[in-house]
Parts: sequence; structure tokens; C-alpha cells
Amino acid sequence: MAETQKTYSEVIDEIRSRLDILDVIQSKVVLKKKGANYWGCCPFHNEKTPSFCVNPQKGIFKCFGCGEGGDAISFLMKINNQSFPDVIKDLAQQFNIELPHTYGNNKQYAEEKQQVKDLLNKSCEYYYENLLSLPEAKPALEYLEKRGITREIIDEYKLGYSMKGYTDLQSKFKSEYTPAVMEKAGLIVKTEKGDIVDRFRHRIMIPIRDEAGFVIAFGARAIDSNQNPKYLNSPDTILYNKSRILYGINVAKEKMIQDDYVVIMEGYFDVISAQAAGLKNAVASCGTALTVDHVRLIAKYSKSRKIYLAFDTDSAGLKATQRSTDVIKEAFAGLGNLKIYDRSYSSLNDDKYTCEIRVIAPFDSKDPDEYIREYGIEEYKKYIKKAPLLLDFELDQVLKDYKSDFSPTDKLALVKKIMPLIEEIPNNIVQNEYIKLVSERINIDERALIREINRSKVVQNTIDKDYTGIVTKSSNISEKAQKNLLSLFLLGGMNTDIRYLSESIKNVKFIDKNLIIIKEAIDKISCQINNDVDQLIQSLYLQFAEDNELKDIITDLIYIADSFRGLSEKDYKAVVQENIERLQKYQNDCEKKELSSKYKNLDDEDVEAIKVQMQIREKIRNKQKFGE
Repeated sequence: MAETQKTYSEVIDEIRSRLDILDVIQSKVVLKKKGANYWGCCPFHNEKTPSFCVNPQKGIFKCFGCGEGGDAISFLMKINNQSFPDVIKDLAQQFNIELPHTYGNNKQYAEEKQQVKDLLNKSCEYYYENLLSLPEAKPALEYLEKRGITREIIDEYKLGYSMKGYTDLQSKFKSEYTPAVMEKAGLIVKTEKGDIVDRFRHRIMIPIRDEAGFVIAFGARAIDSNQNPKYLNSPDTILYNKSRILYGINVAKEKMIQDDYVVIMEGYFDVISAQAAGLKNAVASCGTALTVDHVRLIAKYSKSRKIYLAFDTDSAGLKATQRSTDVIKEAFAGLGNLKIYDRSYSSLNDDKYTCEIRVIAPFDSKDPDEYIREYGIEEYKKYIKKAPLLLDFELDQVLKDYKSDFSPTDKLALVKKIMPLIEEIPNNIVQNEYIKLVSERINIDERALIREINRSKVVQNTIDKDYTGIVTKSSNISEKAQKNLLSLFLLGGMNTDIRYLSESIKNVKFIDKNLIIIKEAIDKISCQINNDVDQLIQSLYLQFAEDNELKDIITDLIYIADSFRGLSEKDYKAVVQENIERLQKYQNDCEKKELSSKYKNLDDEDVEAIKVQMQIREKIRNKQKFGE
């Protein structure tokens, strides 16, 4: 008799039972045991004092600095930039667990996804054949030839051409795919007049592939000078999220592992030219600025996280470089410092660098595509080898404006631009070296520069202190009461009585929209479980697997629940009633204030004013019930 295949839910339960949250997190974060918990520096934001806590008994993590929290699967989703289904797929493979044929427990969705995938791959072939065979594609071929794109490159990257007609692609595939599938693939669009037209028309088509090499979207380059926009990209679909995929990653990933670095470029043709010439570990974002998810995708393939930025060196390119470095710093915040100095100091031998950012800037400000075509890939690789670290590049960009005849005022303006760069250097020895270098370069007193930097630190510390006082104010009574009530569902042990709680707060009006969503989820799940808090928690994490905000709130509720552990039955019920009354009192006070405001704006002789007055009296009576 054949073994019955497990359902998707059963597979998830088995994976959860085999996951050890300590093993999962310790592969990314250095943890130290303190009491029942383990502590370390958060991998999701920059901090020097550990506020990242792992509780093995509860199977959850929580950062008390940035608020991130969840279970082991949540951590893997965040740190690896993966969706919930992708994490489950990877873990199933790791544990040698067979996924059900109806993966995702939604056969219709799986079939729809496969249809979209098939259509996109067939569309890629269709556009490719158009480019090679249609007379109207001649301008596209001429454009590619001018950019040094040979027939071999066209074949390798399956570049194509979309025809001028409004429904050419629809006509081609109408017998195989419905308009709904075409729309979900991002290939058709509805106009303001209500007509359904092909999204891409008279454009060079550039297939965008996922890590496995499947076509998931297109970038489309205009051919005529009056065509707008110059680049038109696929919208986000069930297969494609532009914030999570990098163009060229399917080719680059193996070389990134081998060479342990990546070159991030600006455009599709930059990557095509670089990869075709032999620089395989080049990638680019797909019509959007670099995101934290992009950077985490890179981290999967580069152990040392060595990143080269190869943007244009014009004004727009420099801004893109700065935006990208800010994103990279955010992505790796909390894991350590950036590498900022090339020379070897004995005092720095033990420094651990979370990331190394270098900037490739050819002398004549050409973009990578132009430079490689004009001078060749070997010359470009020379610039990679001598590419300066980010700090050196940023300082050079500021210092190149210095002139020997600068007035004291001019020098002061220059110093104000330089100071934020130097202040970011965490190592005092290295910082002093840069202070010396800058002082000599612009001919100012070294001690004066040190005084300015120290003065800036004092001001910033004062601002930080004042700001902390503002942001750490406790949340209002209403939010606390709502969270307290929901946390009791997640208490566990002998204290929790889910049926009693559900009945007690059945008619209690919640205000916070996120807490309302969680309350409704608890109401539904609690009907299906037998007072099993662990099952309730797992079900909540599963239901909100793709919603980081709600997962963080659930983790907060689990920690809040700890404050109610060990209560007697009498005290437990008193806590429930006390928080219900607090919430009701808060709502009554709000309604009273609203009515008072409304009453002030009405004429005393108005009938409406009399109605409002009666409502206020009722609210006052309600308030007196609460002992005020």
C-alpha cells in the first residue's frame, strides 16, 4: 500500500519540529547565554550594545532595539531575503522532506503560476524570433550593433523585439492563454479608454531571469528617439518582484561564489557587455534603486560581502552611489563595521569587517558599457583591481574641489563636507590617520580639525539623548490594554484559558487595526484547537508569514505574556477585567471629548445641541461607573 503523502501544513509542522532556532541564528549572529536567553548584536540594524534576544524555550527571537522579531522561519526569510514558500522549499530539501504535489496547498495558484512561467518563456522565444526575422526589427538590430551587441550575444541573452501592433502578442497566444494569464504575466495592460493592449510595443526586449535561469519579466528599451519612457519594465507579478531580483544574477551567482565579490552596475546593457566580455559577476537592479533585499541576495553568494559599485561618475551616478552605499550599510547594520582602510596596522589585525564597498570610477567618466567597448575588458579589470574603498572615493570626490587659493571660508565649507565622513570611522588610529591626511591636503591645522570633530560629537550626543527621550515614551493606555488582552492568549501553561478569554472579550471593541486583525485570527484559530497555546502561536506565525509588521507584534505579545505568568485563577481573571475596563474607559473618554468639541460648535437653541448634551450626560454617568 502506497504511503499517504503529507499535506503542506503537515510538512510545515515537521520542518518546525526539526528546526533549532539557536542553530539557525548562531550561523549568522554571535550569541552569548545570559540566564534562559541568548543575546547578541542585531543583524538587522547597527548597534554596539547587544539588544537581540533569542529564547530557545519559546522558539522566538526579538530585537529590543529595532523591533524585529519572530520564529526561526521568520529569521531565515529576513536574513536571506526569501519568501515563506521559498524558505519552506529550501528547508524541505535540507531535511529531505517531500513537498506535496499541490505545493502551497493551493492547486489553482500553482497551476496559474506555472501558466505564467510558461507564457513568459514562450514570449521570450517569440520576441527573439521577431528580432531575427522581421523587417520592422531592423532598427532594433542596428541599435544593438552600435552598442557592440553581436549575434552571439543576442543568442546567449535571447534579446528580442516587440512589434508595433497593439495586439500582436495577444493574437499570437490567444489560443493557448487567457487574457487573465497574460495580465498576470505583465504582458498586457488596460488603457484609460478600457482597451486591452500589449504592454511592450516596438521595443528591444531584454529577458529578466531568476536565480534558476527562468524568464520572469522583461526590460524593454525604446528604439525611436521620441519614445517614452526610454526603459519600460514589467510590473511586479506572482513571479517577479523588482526589489528582490538582480539582472544577471543567474549568470553571476557561480562566479560570485568563486571570486567572492560582485560588481553592481546601473543598466541591463552594462551587465550584458561585462558578462559577455568575461566579467561574469556583474549584476544590476531592474529599473529601481538598489534595495536592502538586493543586498541580502548578494550576501547569499559572496561570503566576505565584497561589493564594487560601478555607476556613472556624473552627478546622477554619484547620487546613485551614495544611495546604494546607504542601503548596503542598512542591510548589514549590526553585523560589524565596513572595511575602510587598506593598510595593515597591527592594532587592526583582529578587526572583523561585515562588508567591503569599493567604487569603480574610470578616468573619463564613461559608463561600464562604453568603457568596455572602447578599451576592452582587461583595461576595465585594472580599474577593479585598484578601485578605492568607499571612504577614500568619497574623500577624493570632496577634496578634488580644493584649490590652493581657497579662502578660510572656502576651507570651512570643505571641512563641513569632510567631517561626516571622518566621524563615521570607528577606529581611532585610522581616524587620526585620515585627519592628518586631510589637514595636509588642504593646509589646515590638524588640531583645529580634531577640535571641530569633537565639538560635532558633543552636539550629536545631545541631540541623540533628547531624541531618545521622545521616542521611548510609553504607548497610550488603549494600546497597552489591547496588547495585554491579546498577550493572555499566548501565555501558555495552566494560566491560559482560551475559551474564557474569547468569551470575555467577545464584545470588546478594539481600536488598533493591526491588533484587530490579530484578534480576528485568534478568534478563528481558537475554535480549531483545544487550548493549545503552542499550536495557536505556530498558526499565527504561519498565517502572517509574509507580513513582517504583524509577526513583530505577535512576538511582542509573547514577551508581554511573560509578565502575567504564575497568576492565580482569581488574579488572572482580575487582569482580564481590569484591561477590559481600561479600554472601555479610554473609549468613553474619547467619545466624550468628541461630543464636547461638537457641542461647542453648535447653537445652544439647536435641537442637535440638545441631543449632543444628552449624550455627554450619558458618557459622564458611564465615567462615574469606573469610580471617577
